[in-house]
Amino acid sequence: MSFVLQYLREHSRTIWTLLLFFVIYTVSFLLYHLPLAAVLYPTVICLLFGLVSACQSIYKAYQKHYRLTELQKLSDVVIQSELRSYTTTEDQDYRKIISHLCSEKQAMEQQMTTAYSEMIDYYTVWVHQIKTPISSMRLHLKKEDTALSRKLTSDLLHIEQYVEMVLTYLRMGSDTTDYVFREVDLDKLLKDNIRKLRGDFIIKKLNLQYTPSNETVITDEKWLSFVIGQILSNALKYTKEGCVSISVEHSKMLCITDTGIGIAPEDIPRIFERGFTGYHGREHIHASGLGLYLCKEICNRLGIGIDVVSEVDKGTTVRLNLNQKH
Repeated sequence: MSFVLQYLREHSRTIWTLLLFFVIYTVSFLLYHLPLAAVLYPTVICLLFGLVSACQSIYKAYQKHYRLTELQKLSDVVIQSELRSYTTTEDQDYRKIISHLCSEKQAMEQQMTTAYSEMIDYYTVWVHQIKTPISSMRLHLKKEDTALSRKLTSDLLHIEQYVEMVLTYLRMGSDTTDYVFREVDLDKLLKDNIRKLRGDFIIKKLNLQYTPSNETVITDEKWLSFVIGQILSNALKYTKEGCVSISVEHSKMLCITDTGIGIAPEDIPRIFERGFTGYHGREHIHASGLGLYLCKEICNRLGIGIDVVSEVDKGTTVRLNLNQKH
């Protein structure tokens, strides 16, 4: 019904013009004093034919409207192909406009894809280049065993993590990211990340509670390692004293628990949003709000469930469900 009313509004000028013709036609007959039947008979016939024609026009307009609505869900190529069936001059003009816009869109998409690919290539090279001086500095610092060298080694690790985070963030926007799913030794993955962060444990004098699980999981080792490393890094960053616990519960549920400052209840529903830092994140001016966002995105792609439970001033537990189907 709404379409009919809209159609009548759009064609109101034509309707009023026809009614005006009808009035002129009727008045002319009456001025010549023709019998009433001679006036009404042709008038009724014209009205009937006009009504039938109007119904047909409305029906065709509705069919066209419905078809165009369906075309909105299709690709550009299909839309242009379907529009060729509309043969009126106005339709052909619109088809040419749409065809031109589609061509411009494709050209812009191609330019953006090329620019994005070049940016990824640049940052990939940049990451590998910057790792060279980082590795060199780490080798020099290994020759010393002082509080300063341990602190600088820890800072270098964080720089490397931030560099990897930039590259990971850029790669998340690509549909061509390669995932290699295979059987991965969970203990080895955890130990590698613990080894990387051992300097932070020593500097902050935090205890580590970890019991090997002897579990294996089917996943992409590189991306899962990034998630675990990010969670452990957060646990160390926001824990001033106490310990960090790593355990594997039933059904391959990996739990990483800290005794840190915790997360405010109102912040928990938003911690996986991009750029969200929360109350404690605002206290740490260098927080980017990207770490947990990337973890969530990667977990979604790997088919891993991630859940956070936290209490202010008591600590946070992050659970990774590694037993989900891929």
